[in-house]
Parts: sequence; structure tokens; C-alpha cells
Amino acid sequence: MEPISSHPFYKAHTIDSAMNSIWEFYTRKFITLFLVSFIMGLIIQYITSLIRIEIGDYQTLNFEEMMLKIREFMWPMIIVSVLSLIFTAILHSYVIFNPLDSENNIFRCILKSFRYIIPYLLIMIMLAVAGSFALFLGLLVVVIGALFAGIYIMTIYLFILPIMMVEGPNIANTIVRTMKLAHRGFWSNIGWTAVFVIIILVVTMIMSGLILLPFTGSFFSAVKNPEAATAVLNITSRPLYIILSAALNGLTMPLLPMFACILYFNGRAREDEQFSNKSVENEYPGKVRVEDLYAKPLP
Repeated sequence: MEPISSHPFYKAHTIDSAMNSIWEFYTRKFITLFLVSFIMGLIIQYITSLIRIEIGDYQTLNFEEMMLKIREFMWPMIIVSVLSLIFTAILHSYVIFNPLDSENNIFRCILKSFRYIIPYLLIMIMLAVAGSFALFLGLLVVVIGALFAGIYIMTIYLFILPIMMVEGPNIANTIVRTMKLAHRGFWSNIGWTAVFVIIILVVTMIMSGLILLPFTGSFFSAVKNPEAATAVLNITSRPLYIILSAALNGLTMPLLPMFACILYFNGRAREDEQFSNKSVENEYPGKVRVEDLYAKPLP
């Protein structure tokens, strides 16, 4: 396998080079990325379609009855969450390891990803607890604070799997390295993540609207008649909607691991470059620099 520095994402990026690298990788590996994400979307969409929520029932229930009703959906939601973690790990594994060795096809990357699922799950639980606290603090300063907290948590999250897969599945090391790389170049990481989230939200909203076009009759009738609001939810159980939603997931989901790898390799490249410069300075402390050959301007 080639060294990690040969990965196409491994370099100090600008926002333009990051987008270009993502697009180039996306188009080159589109079929595999789409199929994995499509299968993920198909499974998850089917499971969620089995969760029947009757809005009218919740209007007549007290709090305790409502909580009992919600608990009925606990296991399906846990299954959906675990499947999302597994497929996310698979996509990250493919994005990271496939360019380093042509023998790392999607099947080998699936096997590789199983090594990281348990530590990834544990870190995600810890991140969920910390994230809930951060969101609570963000809500104290209303909308702006909550948005910033959400973007910050997202930024931290994006570093986790690339670090774990490249540097080893050690939980403590992953947490330390995640915080270190995420906070080095903090504002650029936050800014890039915010731009990425906005792009994904806009694309998803537009494409979701297109997906609803075959069902607009049901959708608008539900909007006009509040008593028939559950008609909107019934759309999600239709086979065509499940397939179209899975296709949308197939188009957008691969962007997440690619962007996560861009963030990681950008931080890693800058870190390695800084370390290399320090090593040269330590090895040759009296080395003459180019700037020393020119006279300094008078004060």
C-alpha cells in the first residue's frame, strides 16, 4: 500500500482546491460510491417507512402515554442509527484506502471498516453527550449560539473516522488528535464545514422537492386539510418514494466522507509541513535563509 502522503486529498488545501478534489474523486469513483449509498438509503428508508406515526393520536395522549408510544419506535431507530454508522464507516474506508492500493476494492474496504465500528460507536456516544451539552449552551444565546454549536460539533465529528482509520482505532488517541486537528486552523475548519453544510442542505432541499413531485396531490391535500396531515407521512411508505429517496442518498451521502477526508488530510499535511520545517531548523540552526541575503528596510 502506498504511503498516506500519496493520497489525492493529502495536501494543504484552499476552499477551491478542496472542492475540485472532491469533485474529481466523486466523478472518478461515482459508481461504487453511489451504489453503496443507494443500498444504505434503500435499507434505512424502508425501515423508517415501517414506523407509523399517527399525528392525531398524539393530540389526545398525555405525556406518559406519549412516551410509551414513542418507545415503540426505539428499536427501529436504534437499528437505523447503527446501520448509518456501519455504512458511514464503509464509505470512509473506501475513500481513504482505495486510492492507496488498487487491490482495496469495496469488498476489502467493507472488511477493513469492521475494525473501526466499535470504537467509532463509543466515540459517537461520547460526542452525543458532549454535543447535547454544547447545544444546550448554544440555546442559551438563542439561534446564533445553537447554529455555531451545531457547526462546531459537525466539525469535530468529521475528523473522527479519518483519524481512526489512518492513525489507528485507539479511542484516546482519536479523541486527542481530533481535538488537536479540529482546533488547528479552527476558523477555516468551521468556515469550510459551514459552507459544506449549506451546500448539502440546499441540494437536498431542491432534490427532495423534485422527489415529491409525483406525490404532490397527496402532499397538497394534506396541507390544505390539517386533519389529513398524516397523508404526507404515508408517502414515505410508497415503493417509488423509497427508491427515489435512496437514489438521493446515493448522490449526496458520498460527499460526507470525501469532505471529512479533505479536512483531515489538509490538517495533516499542514501539520507535517510545520513539523518538517521545525526539524530542518533544529538540524541546521545556523542555516542562512533567503531573507537574510537582503537588507532589512530602515525603520
